[in-house]
Order: sequence, then structure tokens, then C-alpha cells
Amino acid sequence: MIQIRPSDERGHAQHGWLDSRFTFSFADYDDPKHVQFRSLRVINEDHIAPGQGFGMHPHRDMEIITYILEGAIEHRDNMGNRGVIRPGEIQKMSAGTGILHSEFNPSQTQPAHLLQIWMVPSKRGIKPTYEEHKFAPGELDGQFQPVAGPNATVTIQQDAELLAAKLKPGQKAIHELRPGRHAWLQVARGAGKVNGHDVKAGDGVAVSDEASISFDPKEPSEVLLFDIA
Repeated sequence: MIQIRPSDERGHAQHGWLDSRFTFSFADYDDPKHVQFRSLRVINEDHIAPGQGFGMHPHRDMEIITYILEGAIEHRDNMGNRGVIRPGEIQKMSAGTGILHSEFNPSQTQPAHLLQIWMVPSKRGIKPTYEEHKFAPGELDGQFQPVAGPNATVTIQQDAELLAAKLKPGQKAIHELRPGRHAWLQVARGAGKVNGHDVKAGDGVAVSDEASISFDPKEPSEVLLFDIA
């Protein structure tokens, strides 16, 4: 079963310095039909103006992944972690018993464009952790590559795997799904077909009761794929 969540039907908030699109209910956007998919709770597409960002604020009992598409985000937290994340890198916080952090666009001239992803953890009250990873050149090119999961370089405290791919026309990517597994595919940029269905940038695709999921790009594309229990 394939269900498409069209980009233009997502929630939207405009705060001047921040332009956000919400795949699932978030903050003042409340959509009972789109609260979450399995353990996937949040996919926010954020555009952050130069020199702006989120001041220090708390989280707990959530797996939080930041995936940069353009520009950069500077992270600081109360555990002493500090880093600037750019395209080709991924960041994850396991908020666990509680974490305070801030996220700012360190550039005074270039906007930041990113996906902020939250997953409900399989276990509450764990010790907070922070991780980041830089992909090798070409690592995501041409096929789905695991980038985060329970046993990956970047760990997720959930029975879920995050894969990513950068694809050009003719580079069809296929991911097999084990029985009982589900998937969510998010088109970060570009356009193509998911199991024969047309999709474009910003669209999400929920997949259940399928043996596999494929993305066939019509143009240069970047996609994220969640393989979820």
C-alpha cells in the first residue's frame, strides 16, 4: 500500500526568520490525520535566515536527527557539545532524560535549509547522547545507503534504519522490505517515481505491505528512506 503526503498539503508556519513546512502535527499545526507514521513523529523542512536560529531549549525522550540540505547549522548543548553541520553531514541527539541545546545559522549571508526529524525512542529515560557523521565523497551517490540505525555509525534508539541517496536520472534505487516492515520516503529535492507513483520535492510516501520500495528519479534528486518496525 502506497500513500502519498503531498508537499503542498503540509502544515506551514512563517515567522520571518523561519519558514517551516510540517509533514506531521507540530506546534500550532494540529492535523489528526497526520500525527506520525509508526515511530516517525516529526519531519520539518526549515529555512532559517542568516544569523538566526533557535535559542537554548529543552528536549527529552526523543531521537532528533538534523539533515542539512544547504547552508549550515551550529549546535551547542549543555553536555559541552558544539559543532557546525553542513551538507554531507548528519547530526543526532538522543534526548533521553533531558537535554538543552541551541541551533543557529552561523552565516550572516546564506540561508540554511534543513530537515529536522524526530523519532519516538523504543526506551524512555536513557542517558542523553550526541553524535555527528560526515559522509565520504560520493558515499550517497547512486543507491540507498544506511546513515543511521541501532547498529550504524550514527545510532538511533529505535527499531528503525535511515537510508539516504543522491540519484541522477537512470539511477533507480531499490530497497527490500522484510515481512512486517514499513517505510517512509521523503523527497528532499528533485522528483521521480516511487513504486510507479509520481512524487516531487517535499512529498512524503508511506509504504506498508510492500516487498520493496523503489525511487526512479526524473531529475537529480536527494531522498531519505526510513525502514521502520
